Amino acid sequence: MPQRLYLSTRKGLFVLAPTRSGWDIERVAFLGDSVSLALPIPGSDVVLAALYLGHFGVKVRRSTDAGATWEELPAPAFPPQPEGERDVLPDGRPWPWVVDQIWALETGAAADDLWCGTIGGGLFRSRDGGRSWALVRPLWDHPKRKGWMGGGADFPGIHSVCVDPRDPRRVVIGISTGGVWRTNDGGESWALAAKGMIAEYMPPELRHDENSQDVHRIIQSRQNPQRFWVQHHNGVFRSDDGCESWHEVPNVDPAVFGFAVAVDPNDGDRAWLIPAVKDQTRVPVAGQVVVSRTRDGGKSWQALRHGLPQRHAYDLVYRHALDVDPSGRVLAFGSTTGSLWVSNDAGDSFTHVSGHLPPIYAVRFAS
Repeated sequence: MPQRLYLSTRKGLFVLAPTRSGWDIERVAFLGDSVSLALPIPGSDVVLAALYLGHFGVKVRRSTDAGATWEELPAPAFPPQPEGERDVLPDGRPWPWVVDQIWALETGAAADDLWCGTIGGGLFRSRDGGRSWALVRPLWDHPKRKGWMGGGADFPGIHSVCVDPRDPRRVVIGISTGGVWRTNDGGESWALAAKGMIAEYMPPELRHDENSQDVHRIIQSRQNPQRFWVQHHNGVFRSDDGCESWHEVPNVDPAVFGFAVAVDPNDGDRAWLIPAVKDQTRVPVAGQVVVSRTRDGGKSWQALRHGLPQRHAYDLVYRHALDVDPSGRVLAFGSTTGSLWVSNDAGDSFTHVSGHLPPIYAVRFAS
């Protein structure tokens, strides 16, 4: 059983602990403040939290006692922009060198090796546990970076960072909107890796352009690190060759659109999605909250409904708001309406833990 569950919400960080009857809130941190992400460091009580404080900007906090007390750390920031240099988005709007939000936090080669993706398009790395950050310049200076666009946000955002468990120099990132990128040398060089994806929203001549793909979330299988799953704006894609190529996964029931994807750490064939109606609507299909699960690598899908609302439910699940624990049995997801559901049987049934939390941005197990 996981030790804790960290919920990042619009109004604080909620730390839940398992009990005999389910899950209870153990403590609340930063009540009233927007927390975009929390990263529990595996095998420890260290937690990092990313906050957005409006006029005061992005902040980072660190706890060494599972969230009981916190200290402030520096937030990732761009270096000064060279005088006379001006970045613009493809639509001509200015692209400032500013971190709007921390959108990805992951560990690398060791507990103190951290990767941070941001809305603003910058990828940052810390080698001292977050006490200092450096912009990954080879990616930022790549000429194709100028082709990135905003997806749901005004500016491009790096939301997924996958560090290969076999070799931490191999890192794959997902960008909305900018496709999939990878490095094999710890960030010294980068290349696009979205071959086979389709962007239906682009003109016909650009639909297969790797730099135009709106990737919503990318997850790497720990059991089979050559396999990656992507929830894309236009569907679900899978790679079996380390992102050399991608293949569309058909027949997801009840829809191929969504934001979140989770993969069983012990079985790369088993994955979960939370489908929705796309574009202007963005609500569950037919007002029914379901979790779609495959056990055979996407050949077939099952819509899981037991314990989930099936009438007039309009809970949207953001890209970081679904997680599975290291056993592959405990699944949790939170919604924009402040509801949290947990399953102890890989999704066969769900328990509604709470319906009165602030809108949930991210869910993360600690073990």
